[in-house]
Amino acid sequence: MKIIFLGTPNFAKTVLEGILNSCHKVVAVVAQPDKVNARGGKTQFSPVKQFALEKELRIFQFDKISQKENCDILRSLTADIMVTSAYGQILSREVLDLTKGGVINVHGSLLPKYRGASPVQCAILNGETEIGITIMKTELSVDSGDMILKRSIILSDENACEAMEKLAVIGAEALVTALNLIEKGEAVFTPQNESEATFCKKISKEQAHLSFNQTAEKAVNFIRAMAYAPSAYIKTRHGNLKILKAKASTFEANGAPFGTVVRADKRGVLVMCLDFPIELLSVQGEGGKVMAGADYFRGRPVNEGERFNE
Repeated sequence: MKIIFLGTPNFAKTVLEGILNSCHKVVAVVAQPDKVNARGGKTQFSPVKQFALEKELRIFQFDKISQKENCDILRSLTADIMVTSAYGQILSREVLDLTKGGVINVHGSLLPKYRGASPVQCAILNGETEIGITIMKTELSVDSGDMILKRSIILSDENACEAMEKLAVIGAEALVTALNLIEKGEAVFTPQNESEATFCKKISKEQAHLSFNQTAEKAVNFIRAMAYAPSAYIKTRHGNLKILKAKASTFEANGAPFGTVVRADKRGVLVMCLDFPIELLSVQGEGGKVMAGADYFRGRPVNEGERFNE
């Protein structure tokens, strides 16, 4: 089939690569407009755009895909179907009807759970051990369309970025299978159970402030969910500190208040939560590089009994 692909980040790049390795043909790629780096002022291409350039694919970058002139351009390509994967714009009815096959989407959750912009992060926040992707037909309501295929994986301690990489691989495989079924007229479209639907919004930088006023397990899950964007952070006397990886500890802290440093030595730093401490394994200071927690605090010492986030 002739496909118009809509996507922007690394997740979508992996999905696009899967289509290119199949029998289907990508006639155009649509990605979000380029961004300008706030520090260096350099133009940044999205992973999908960069990959499409390398593969010499036709690329469009619309500020608003739903504008009539943009719809006319895409309609003129006479594609059979459109595929979206983390594209980043809401599609109008006119866009959904541009091709005979409509639009199908690779969504990063086991629908109807976790509809919306941050399904993997929210799943990890909630302590889910099984996550997955759903290939679904796109409708006007967010992630509400009929489902074609689901695939799942079991998590251990992966963070959101690592989980997304795994989901992108199985998502690409499932998408190609779904396209094959659609082409043969064998796809089964299953309605979602609305009573089981849950929703998740995009997570902001402000929401990434790590509280120690929770169990160690929940604090570690929070850190996993936020890595590496927007990244969990805490406030220290050395400035804000991103926490990229941590693990729960059974260290006896003798009832220390949450947020208290209960061990600070060459092995690293332990910070008390409501039940147990967590060890700060990988961190990044303001304007600095990612470092092992023990190395960071060797250069910026903290004292046992000191409290973070005060």
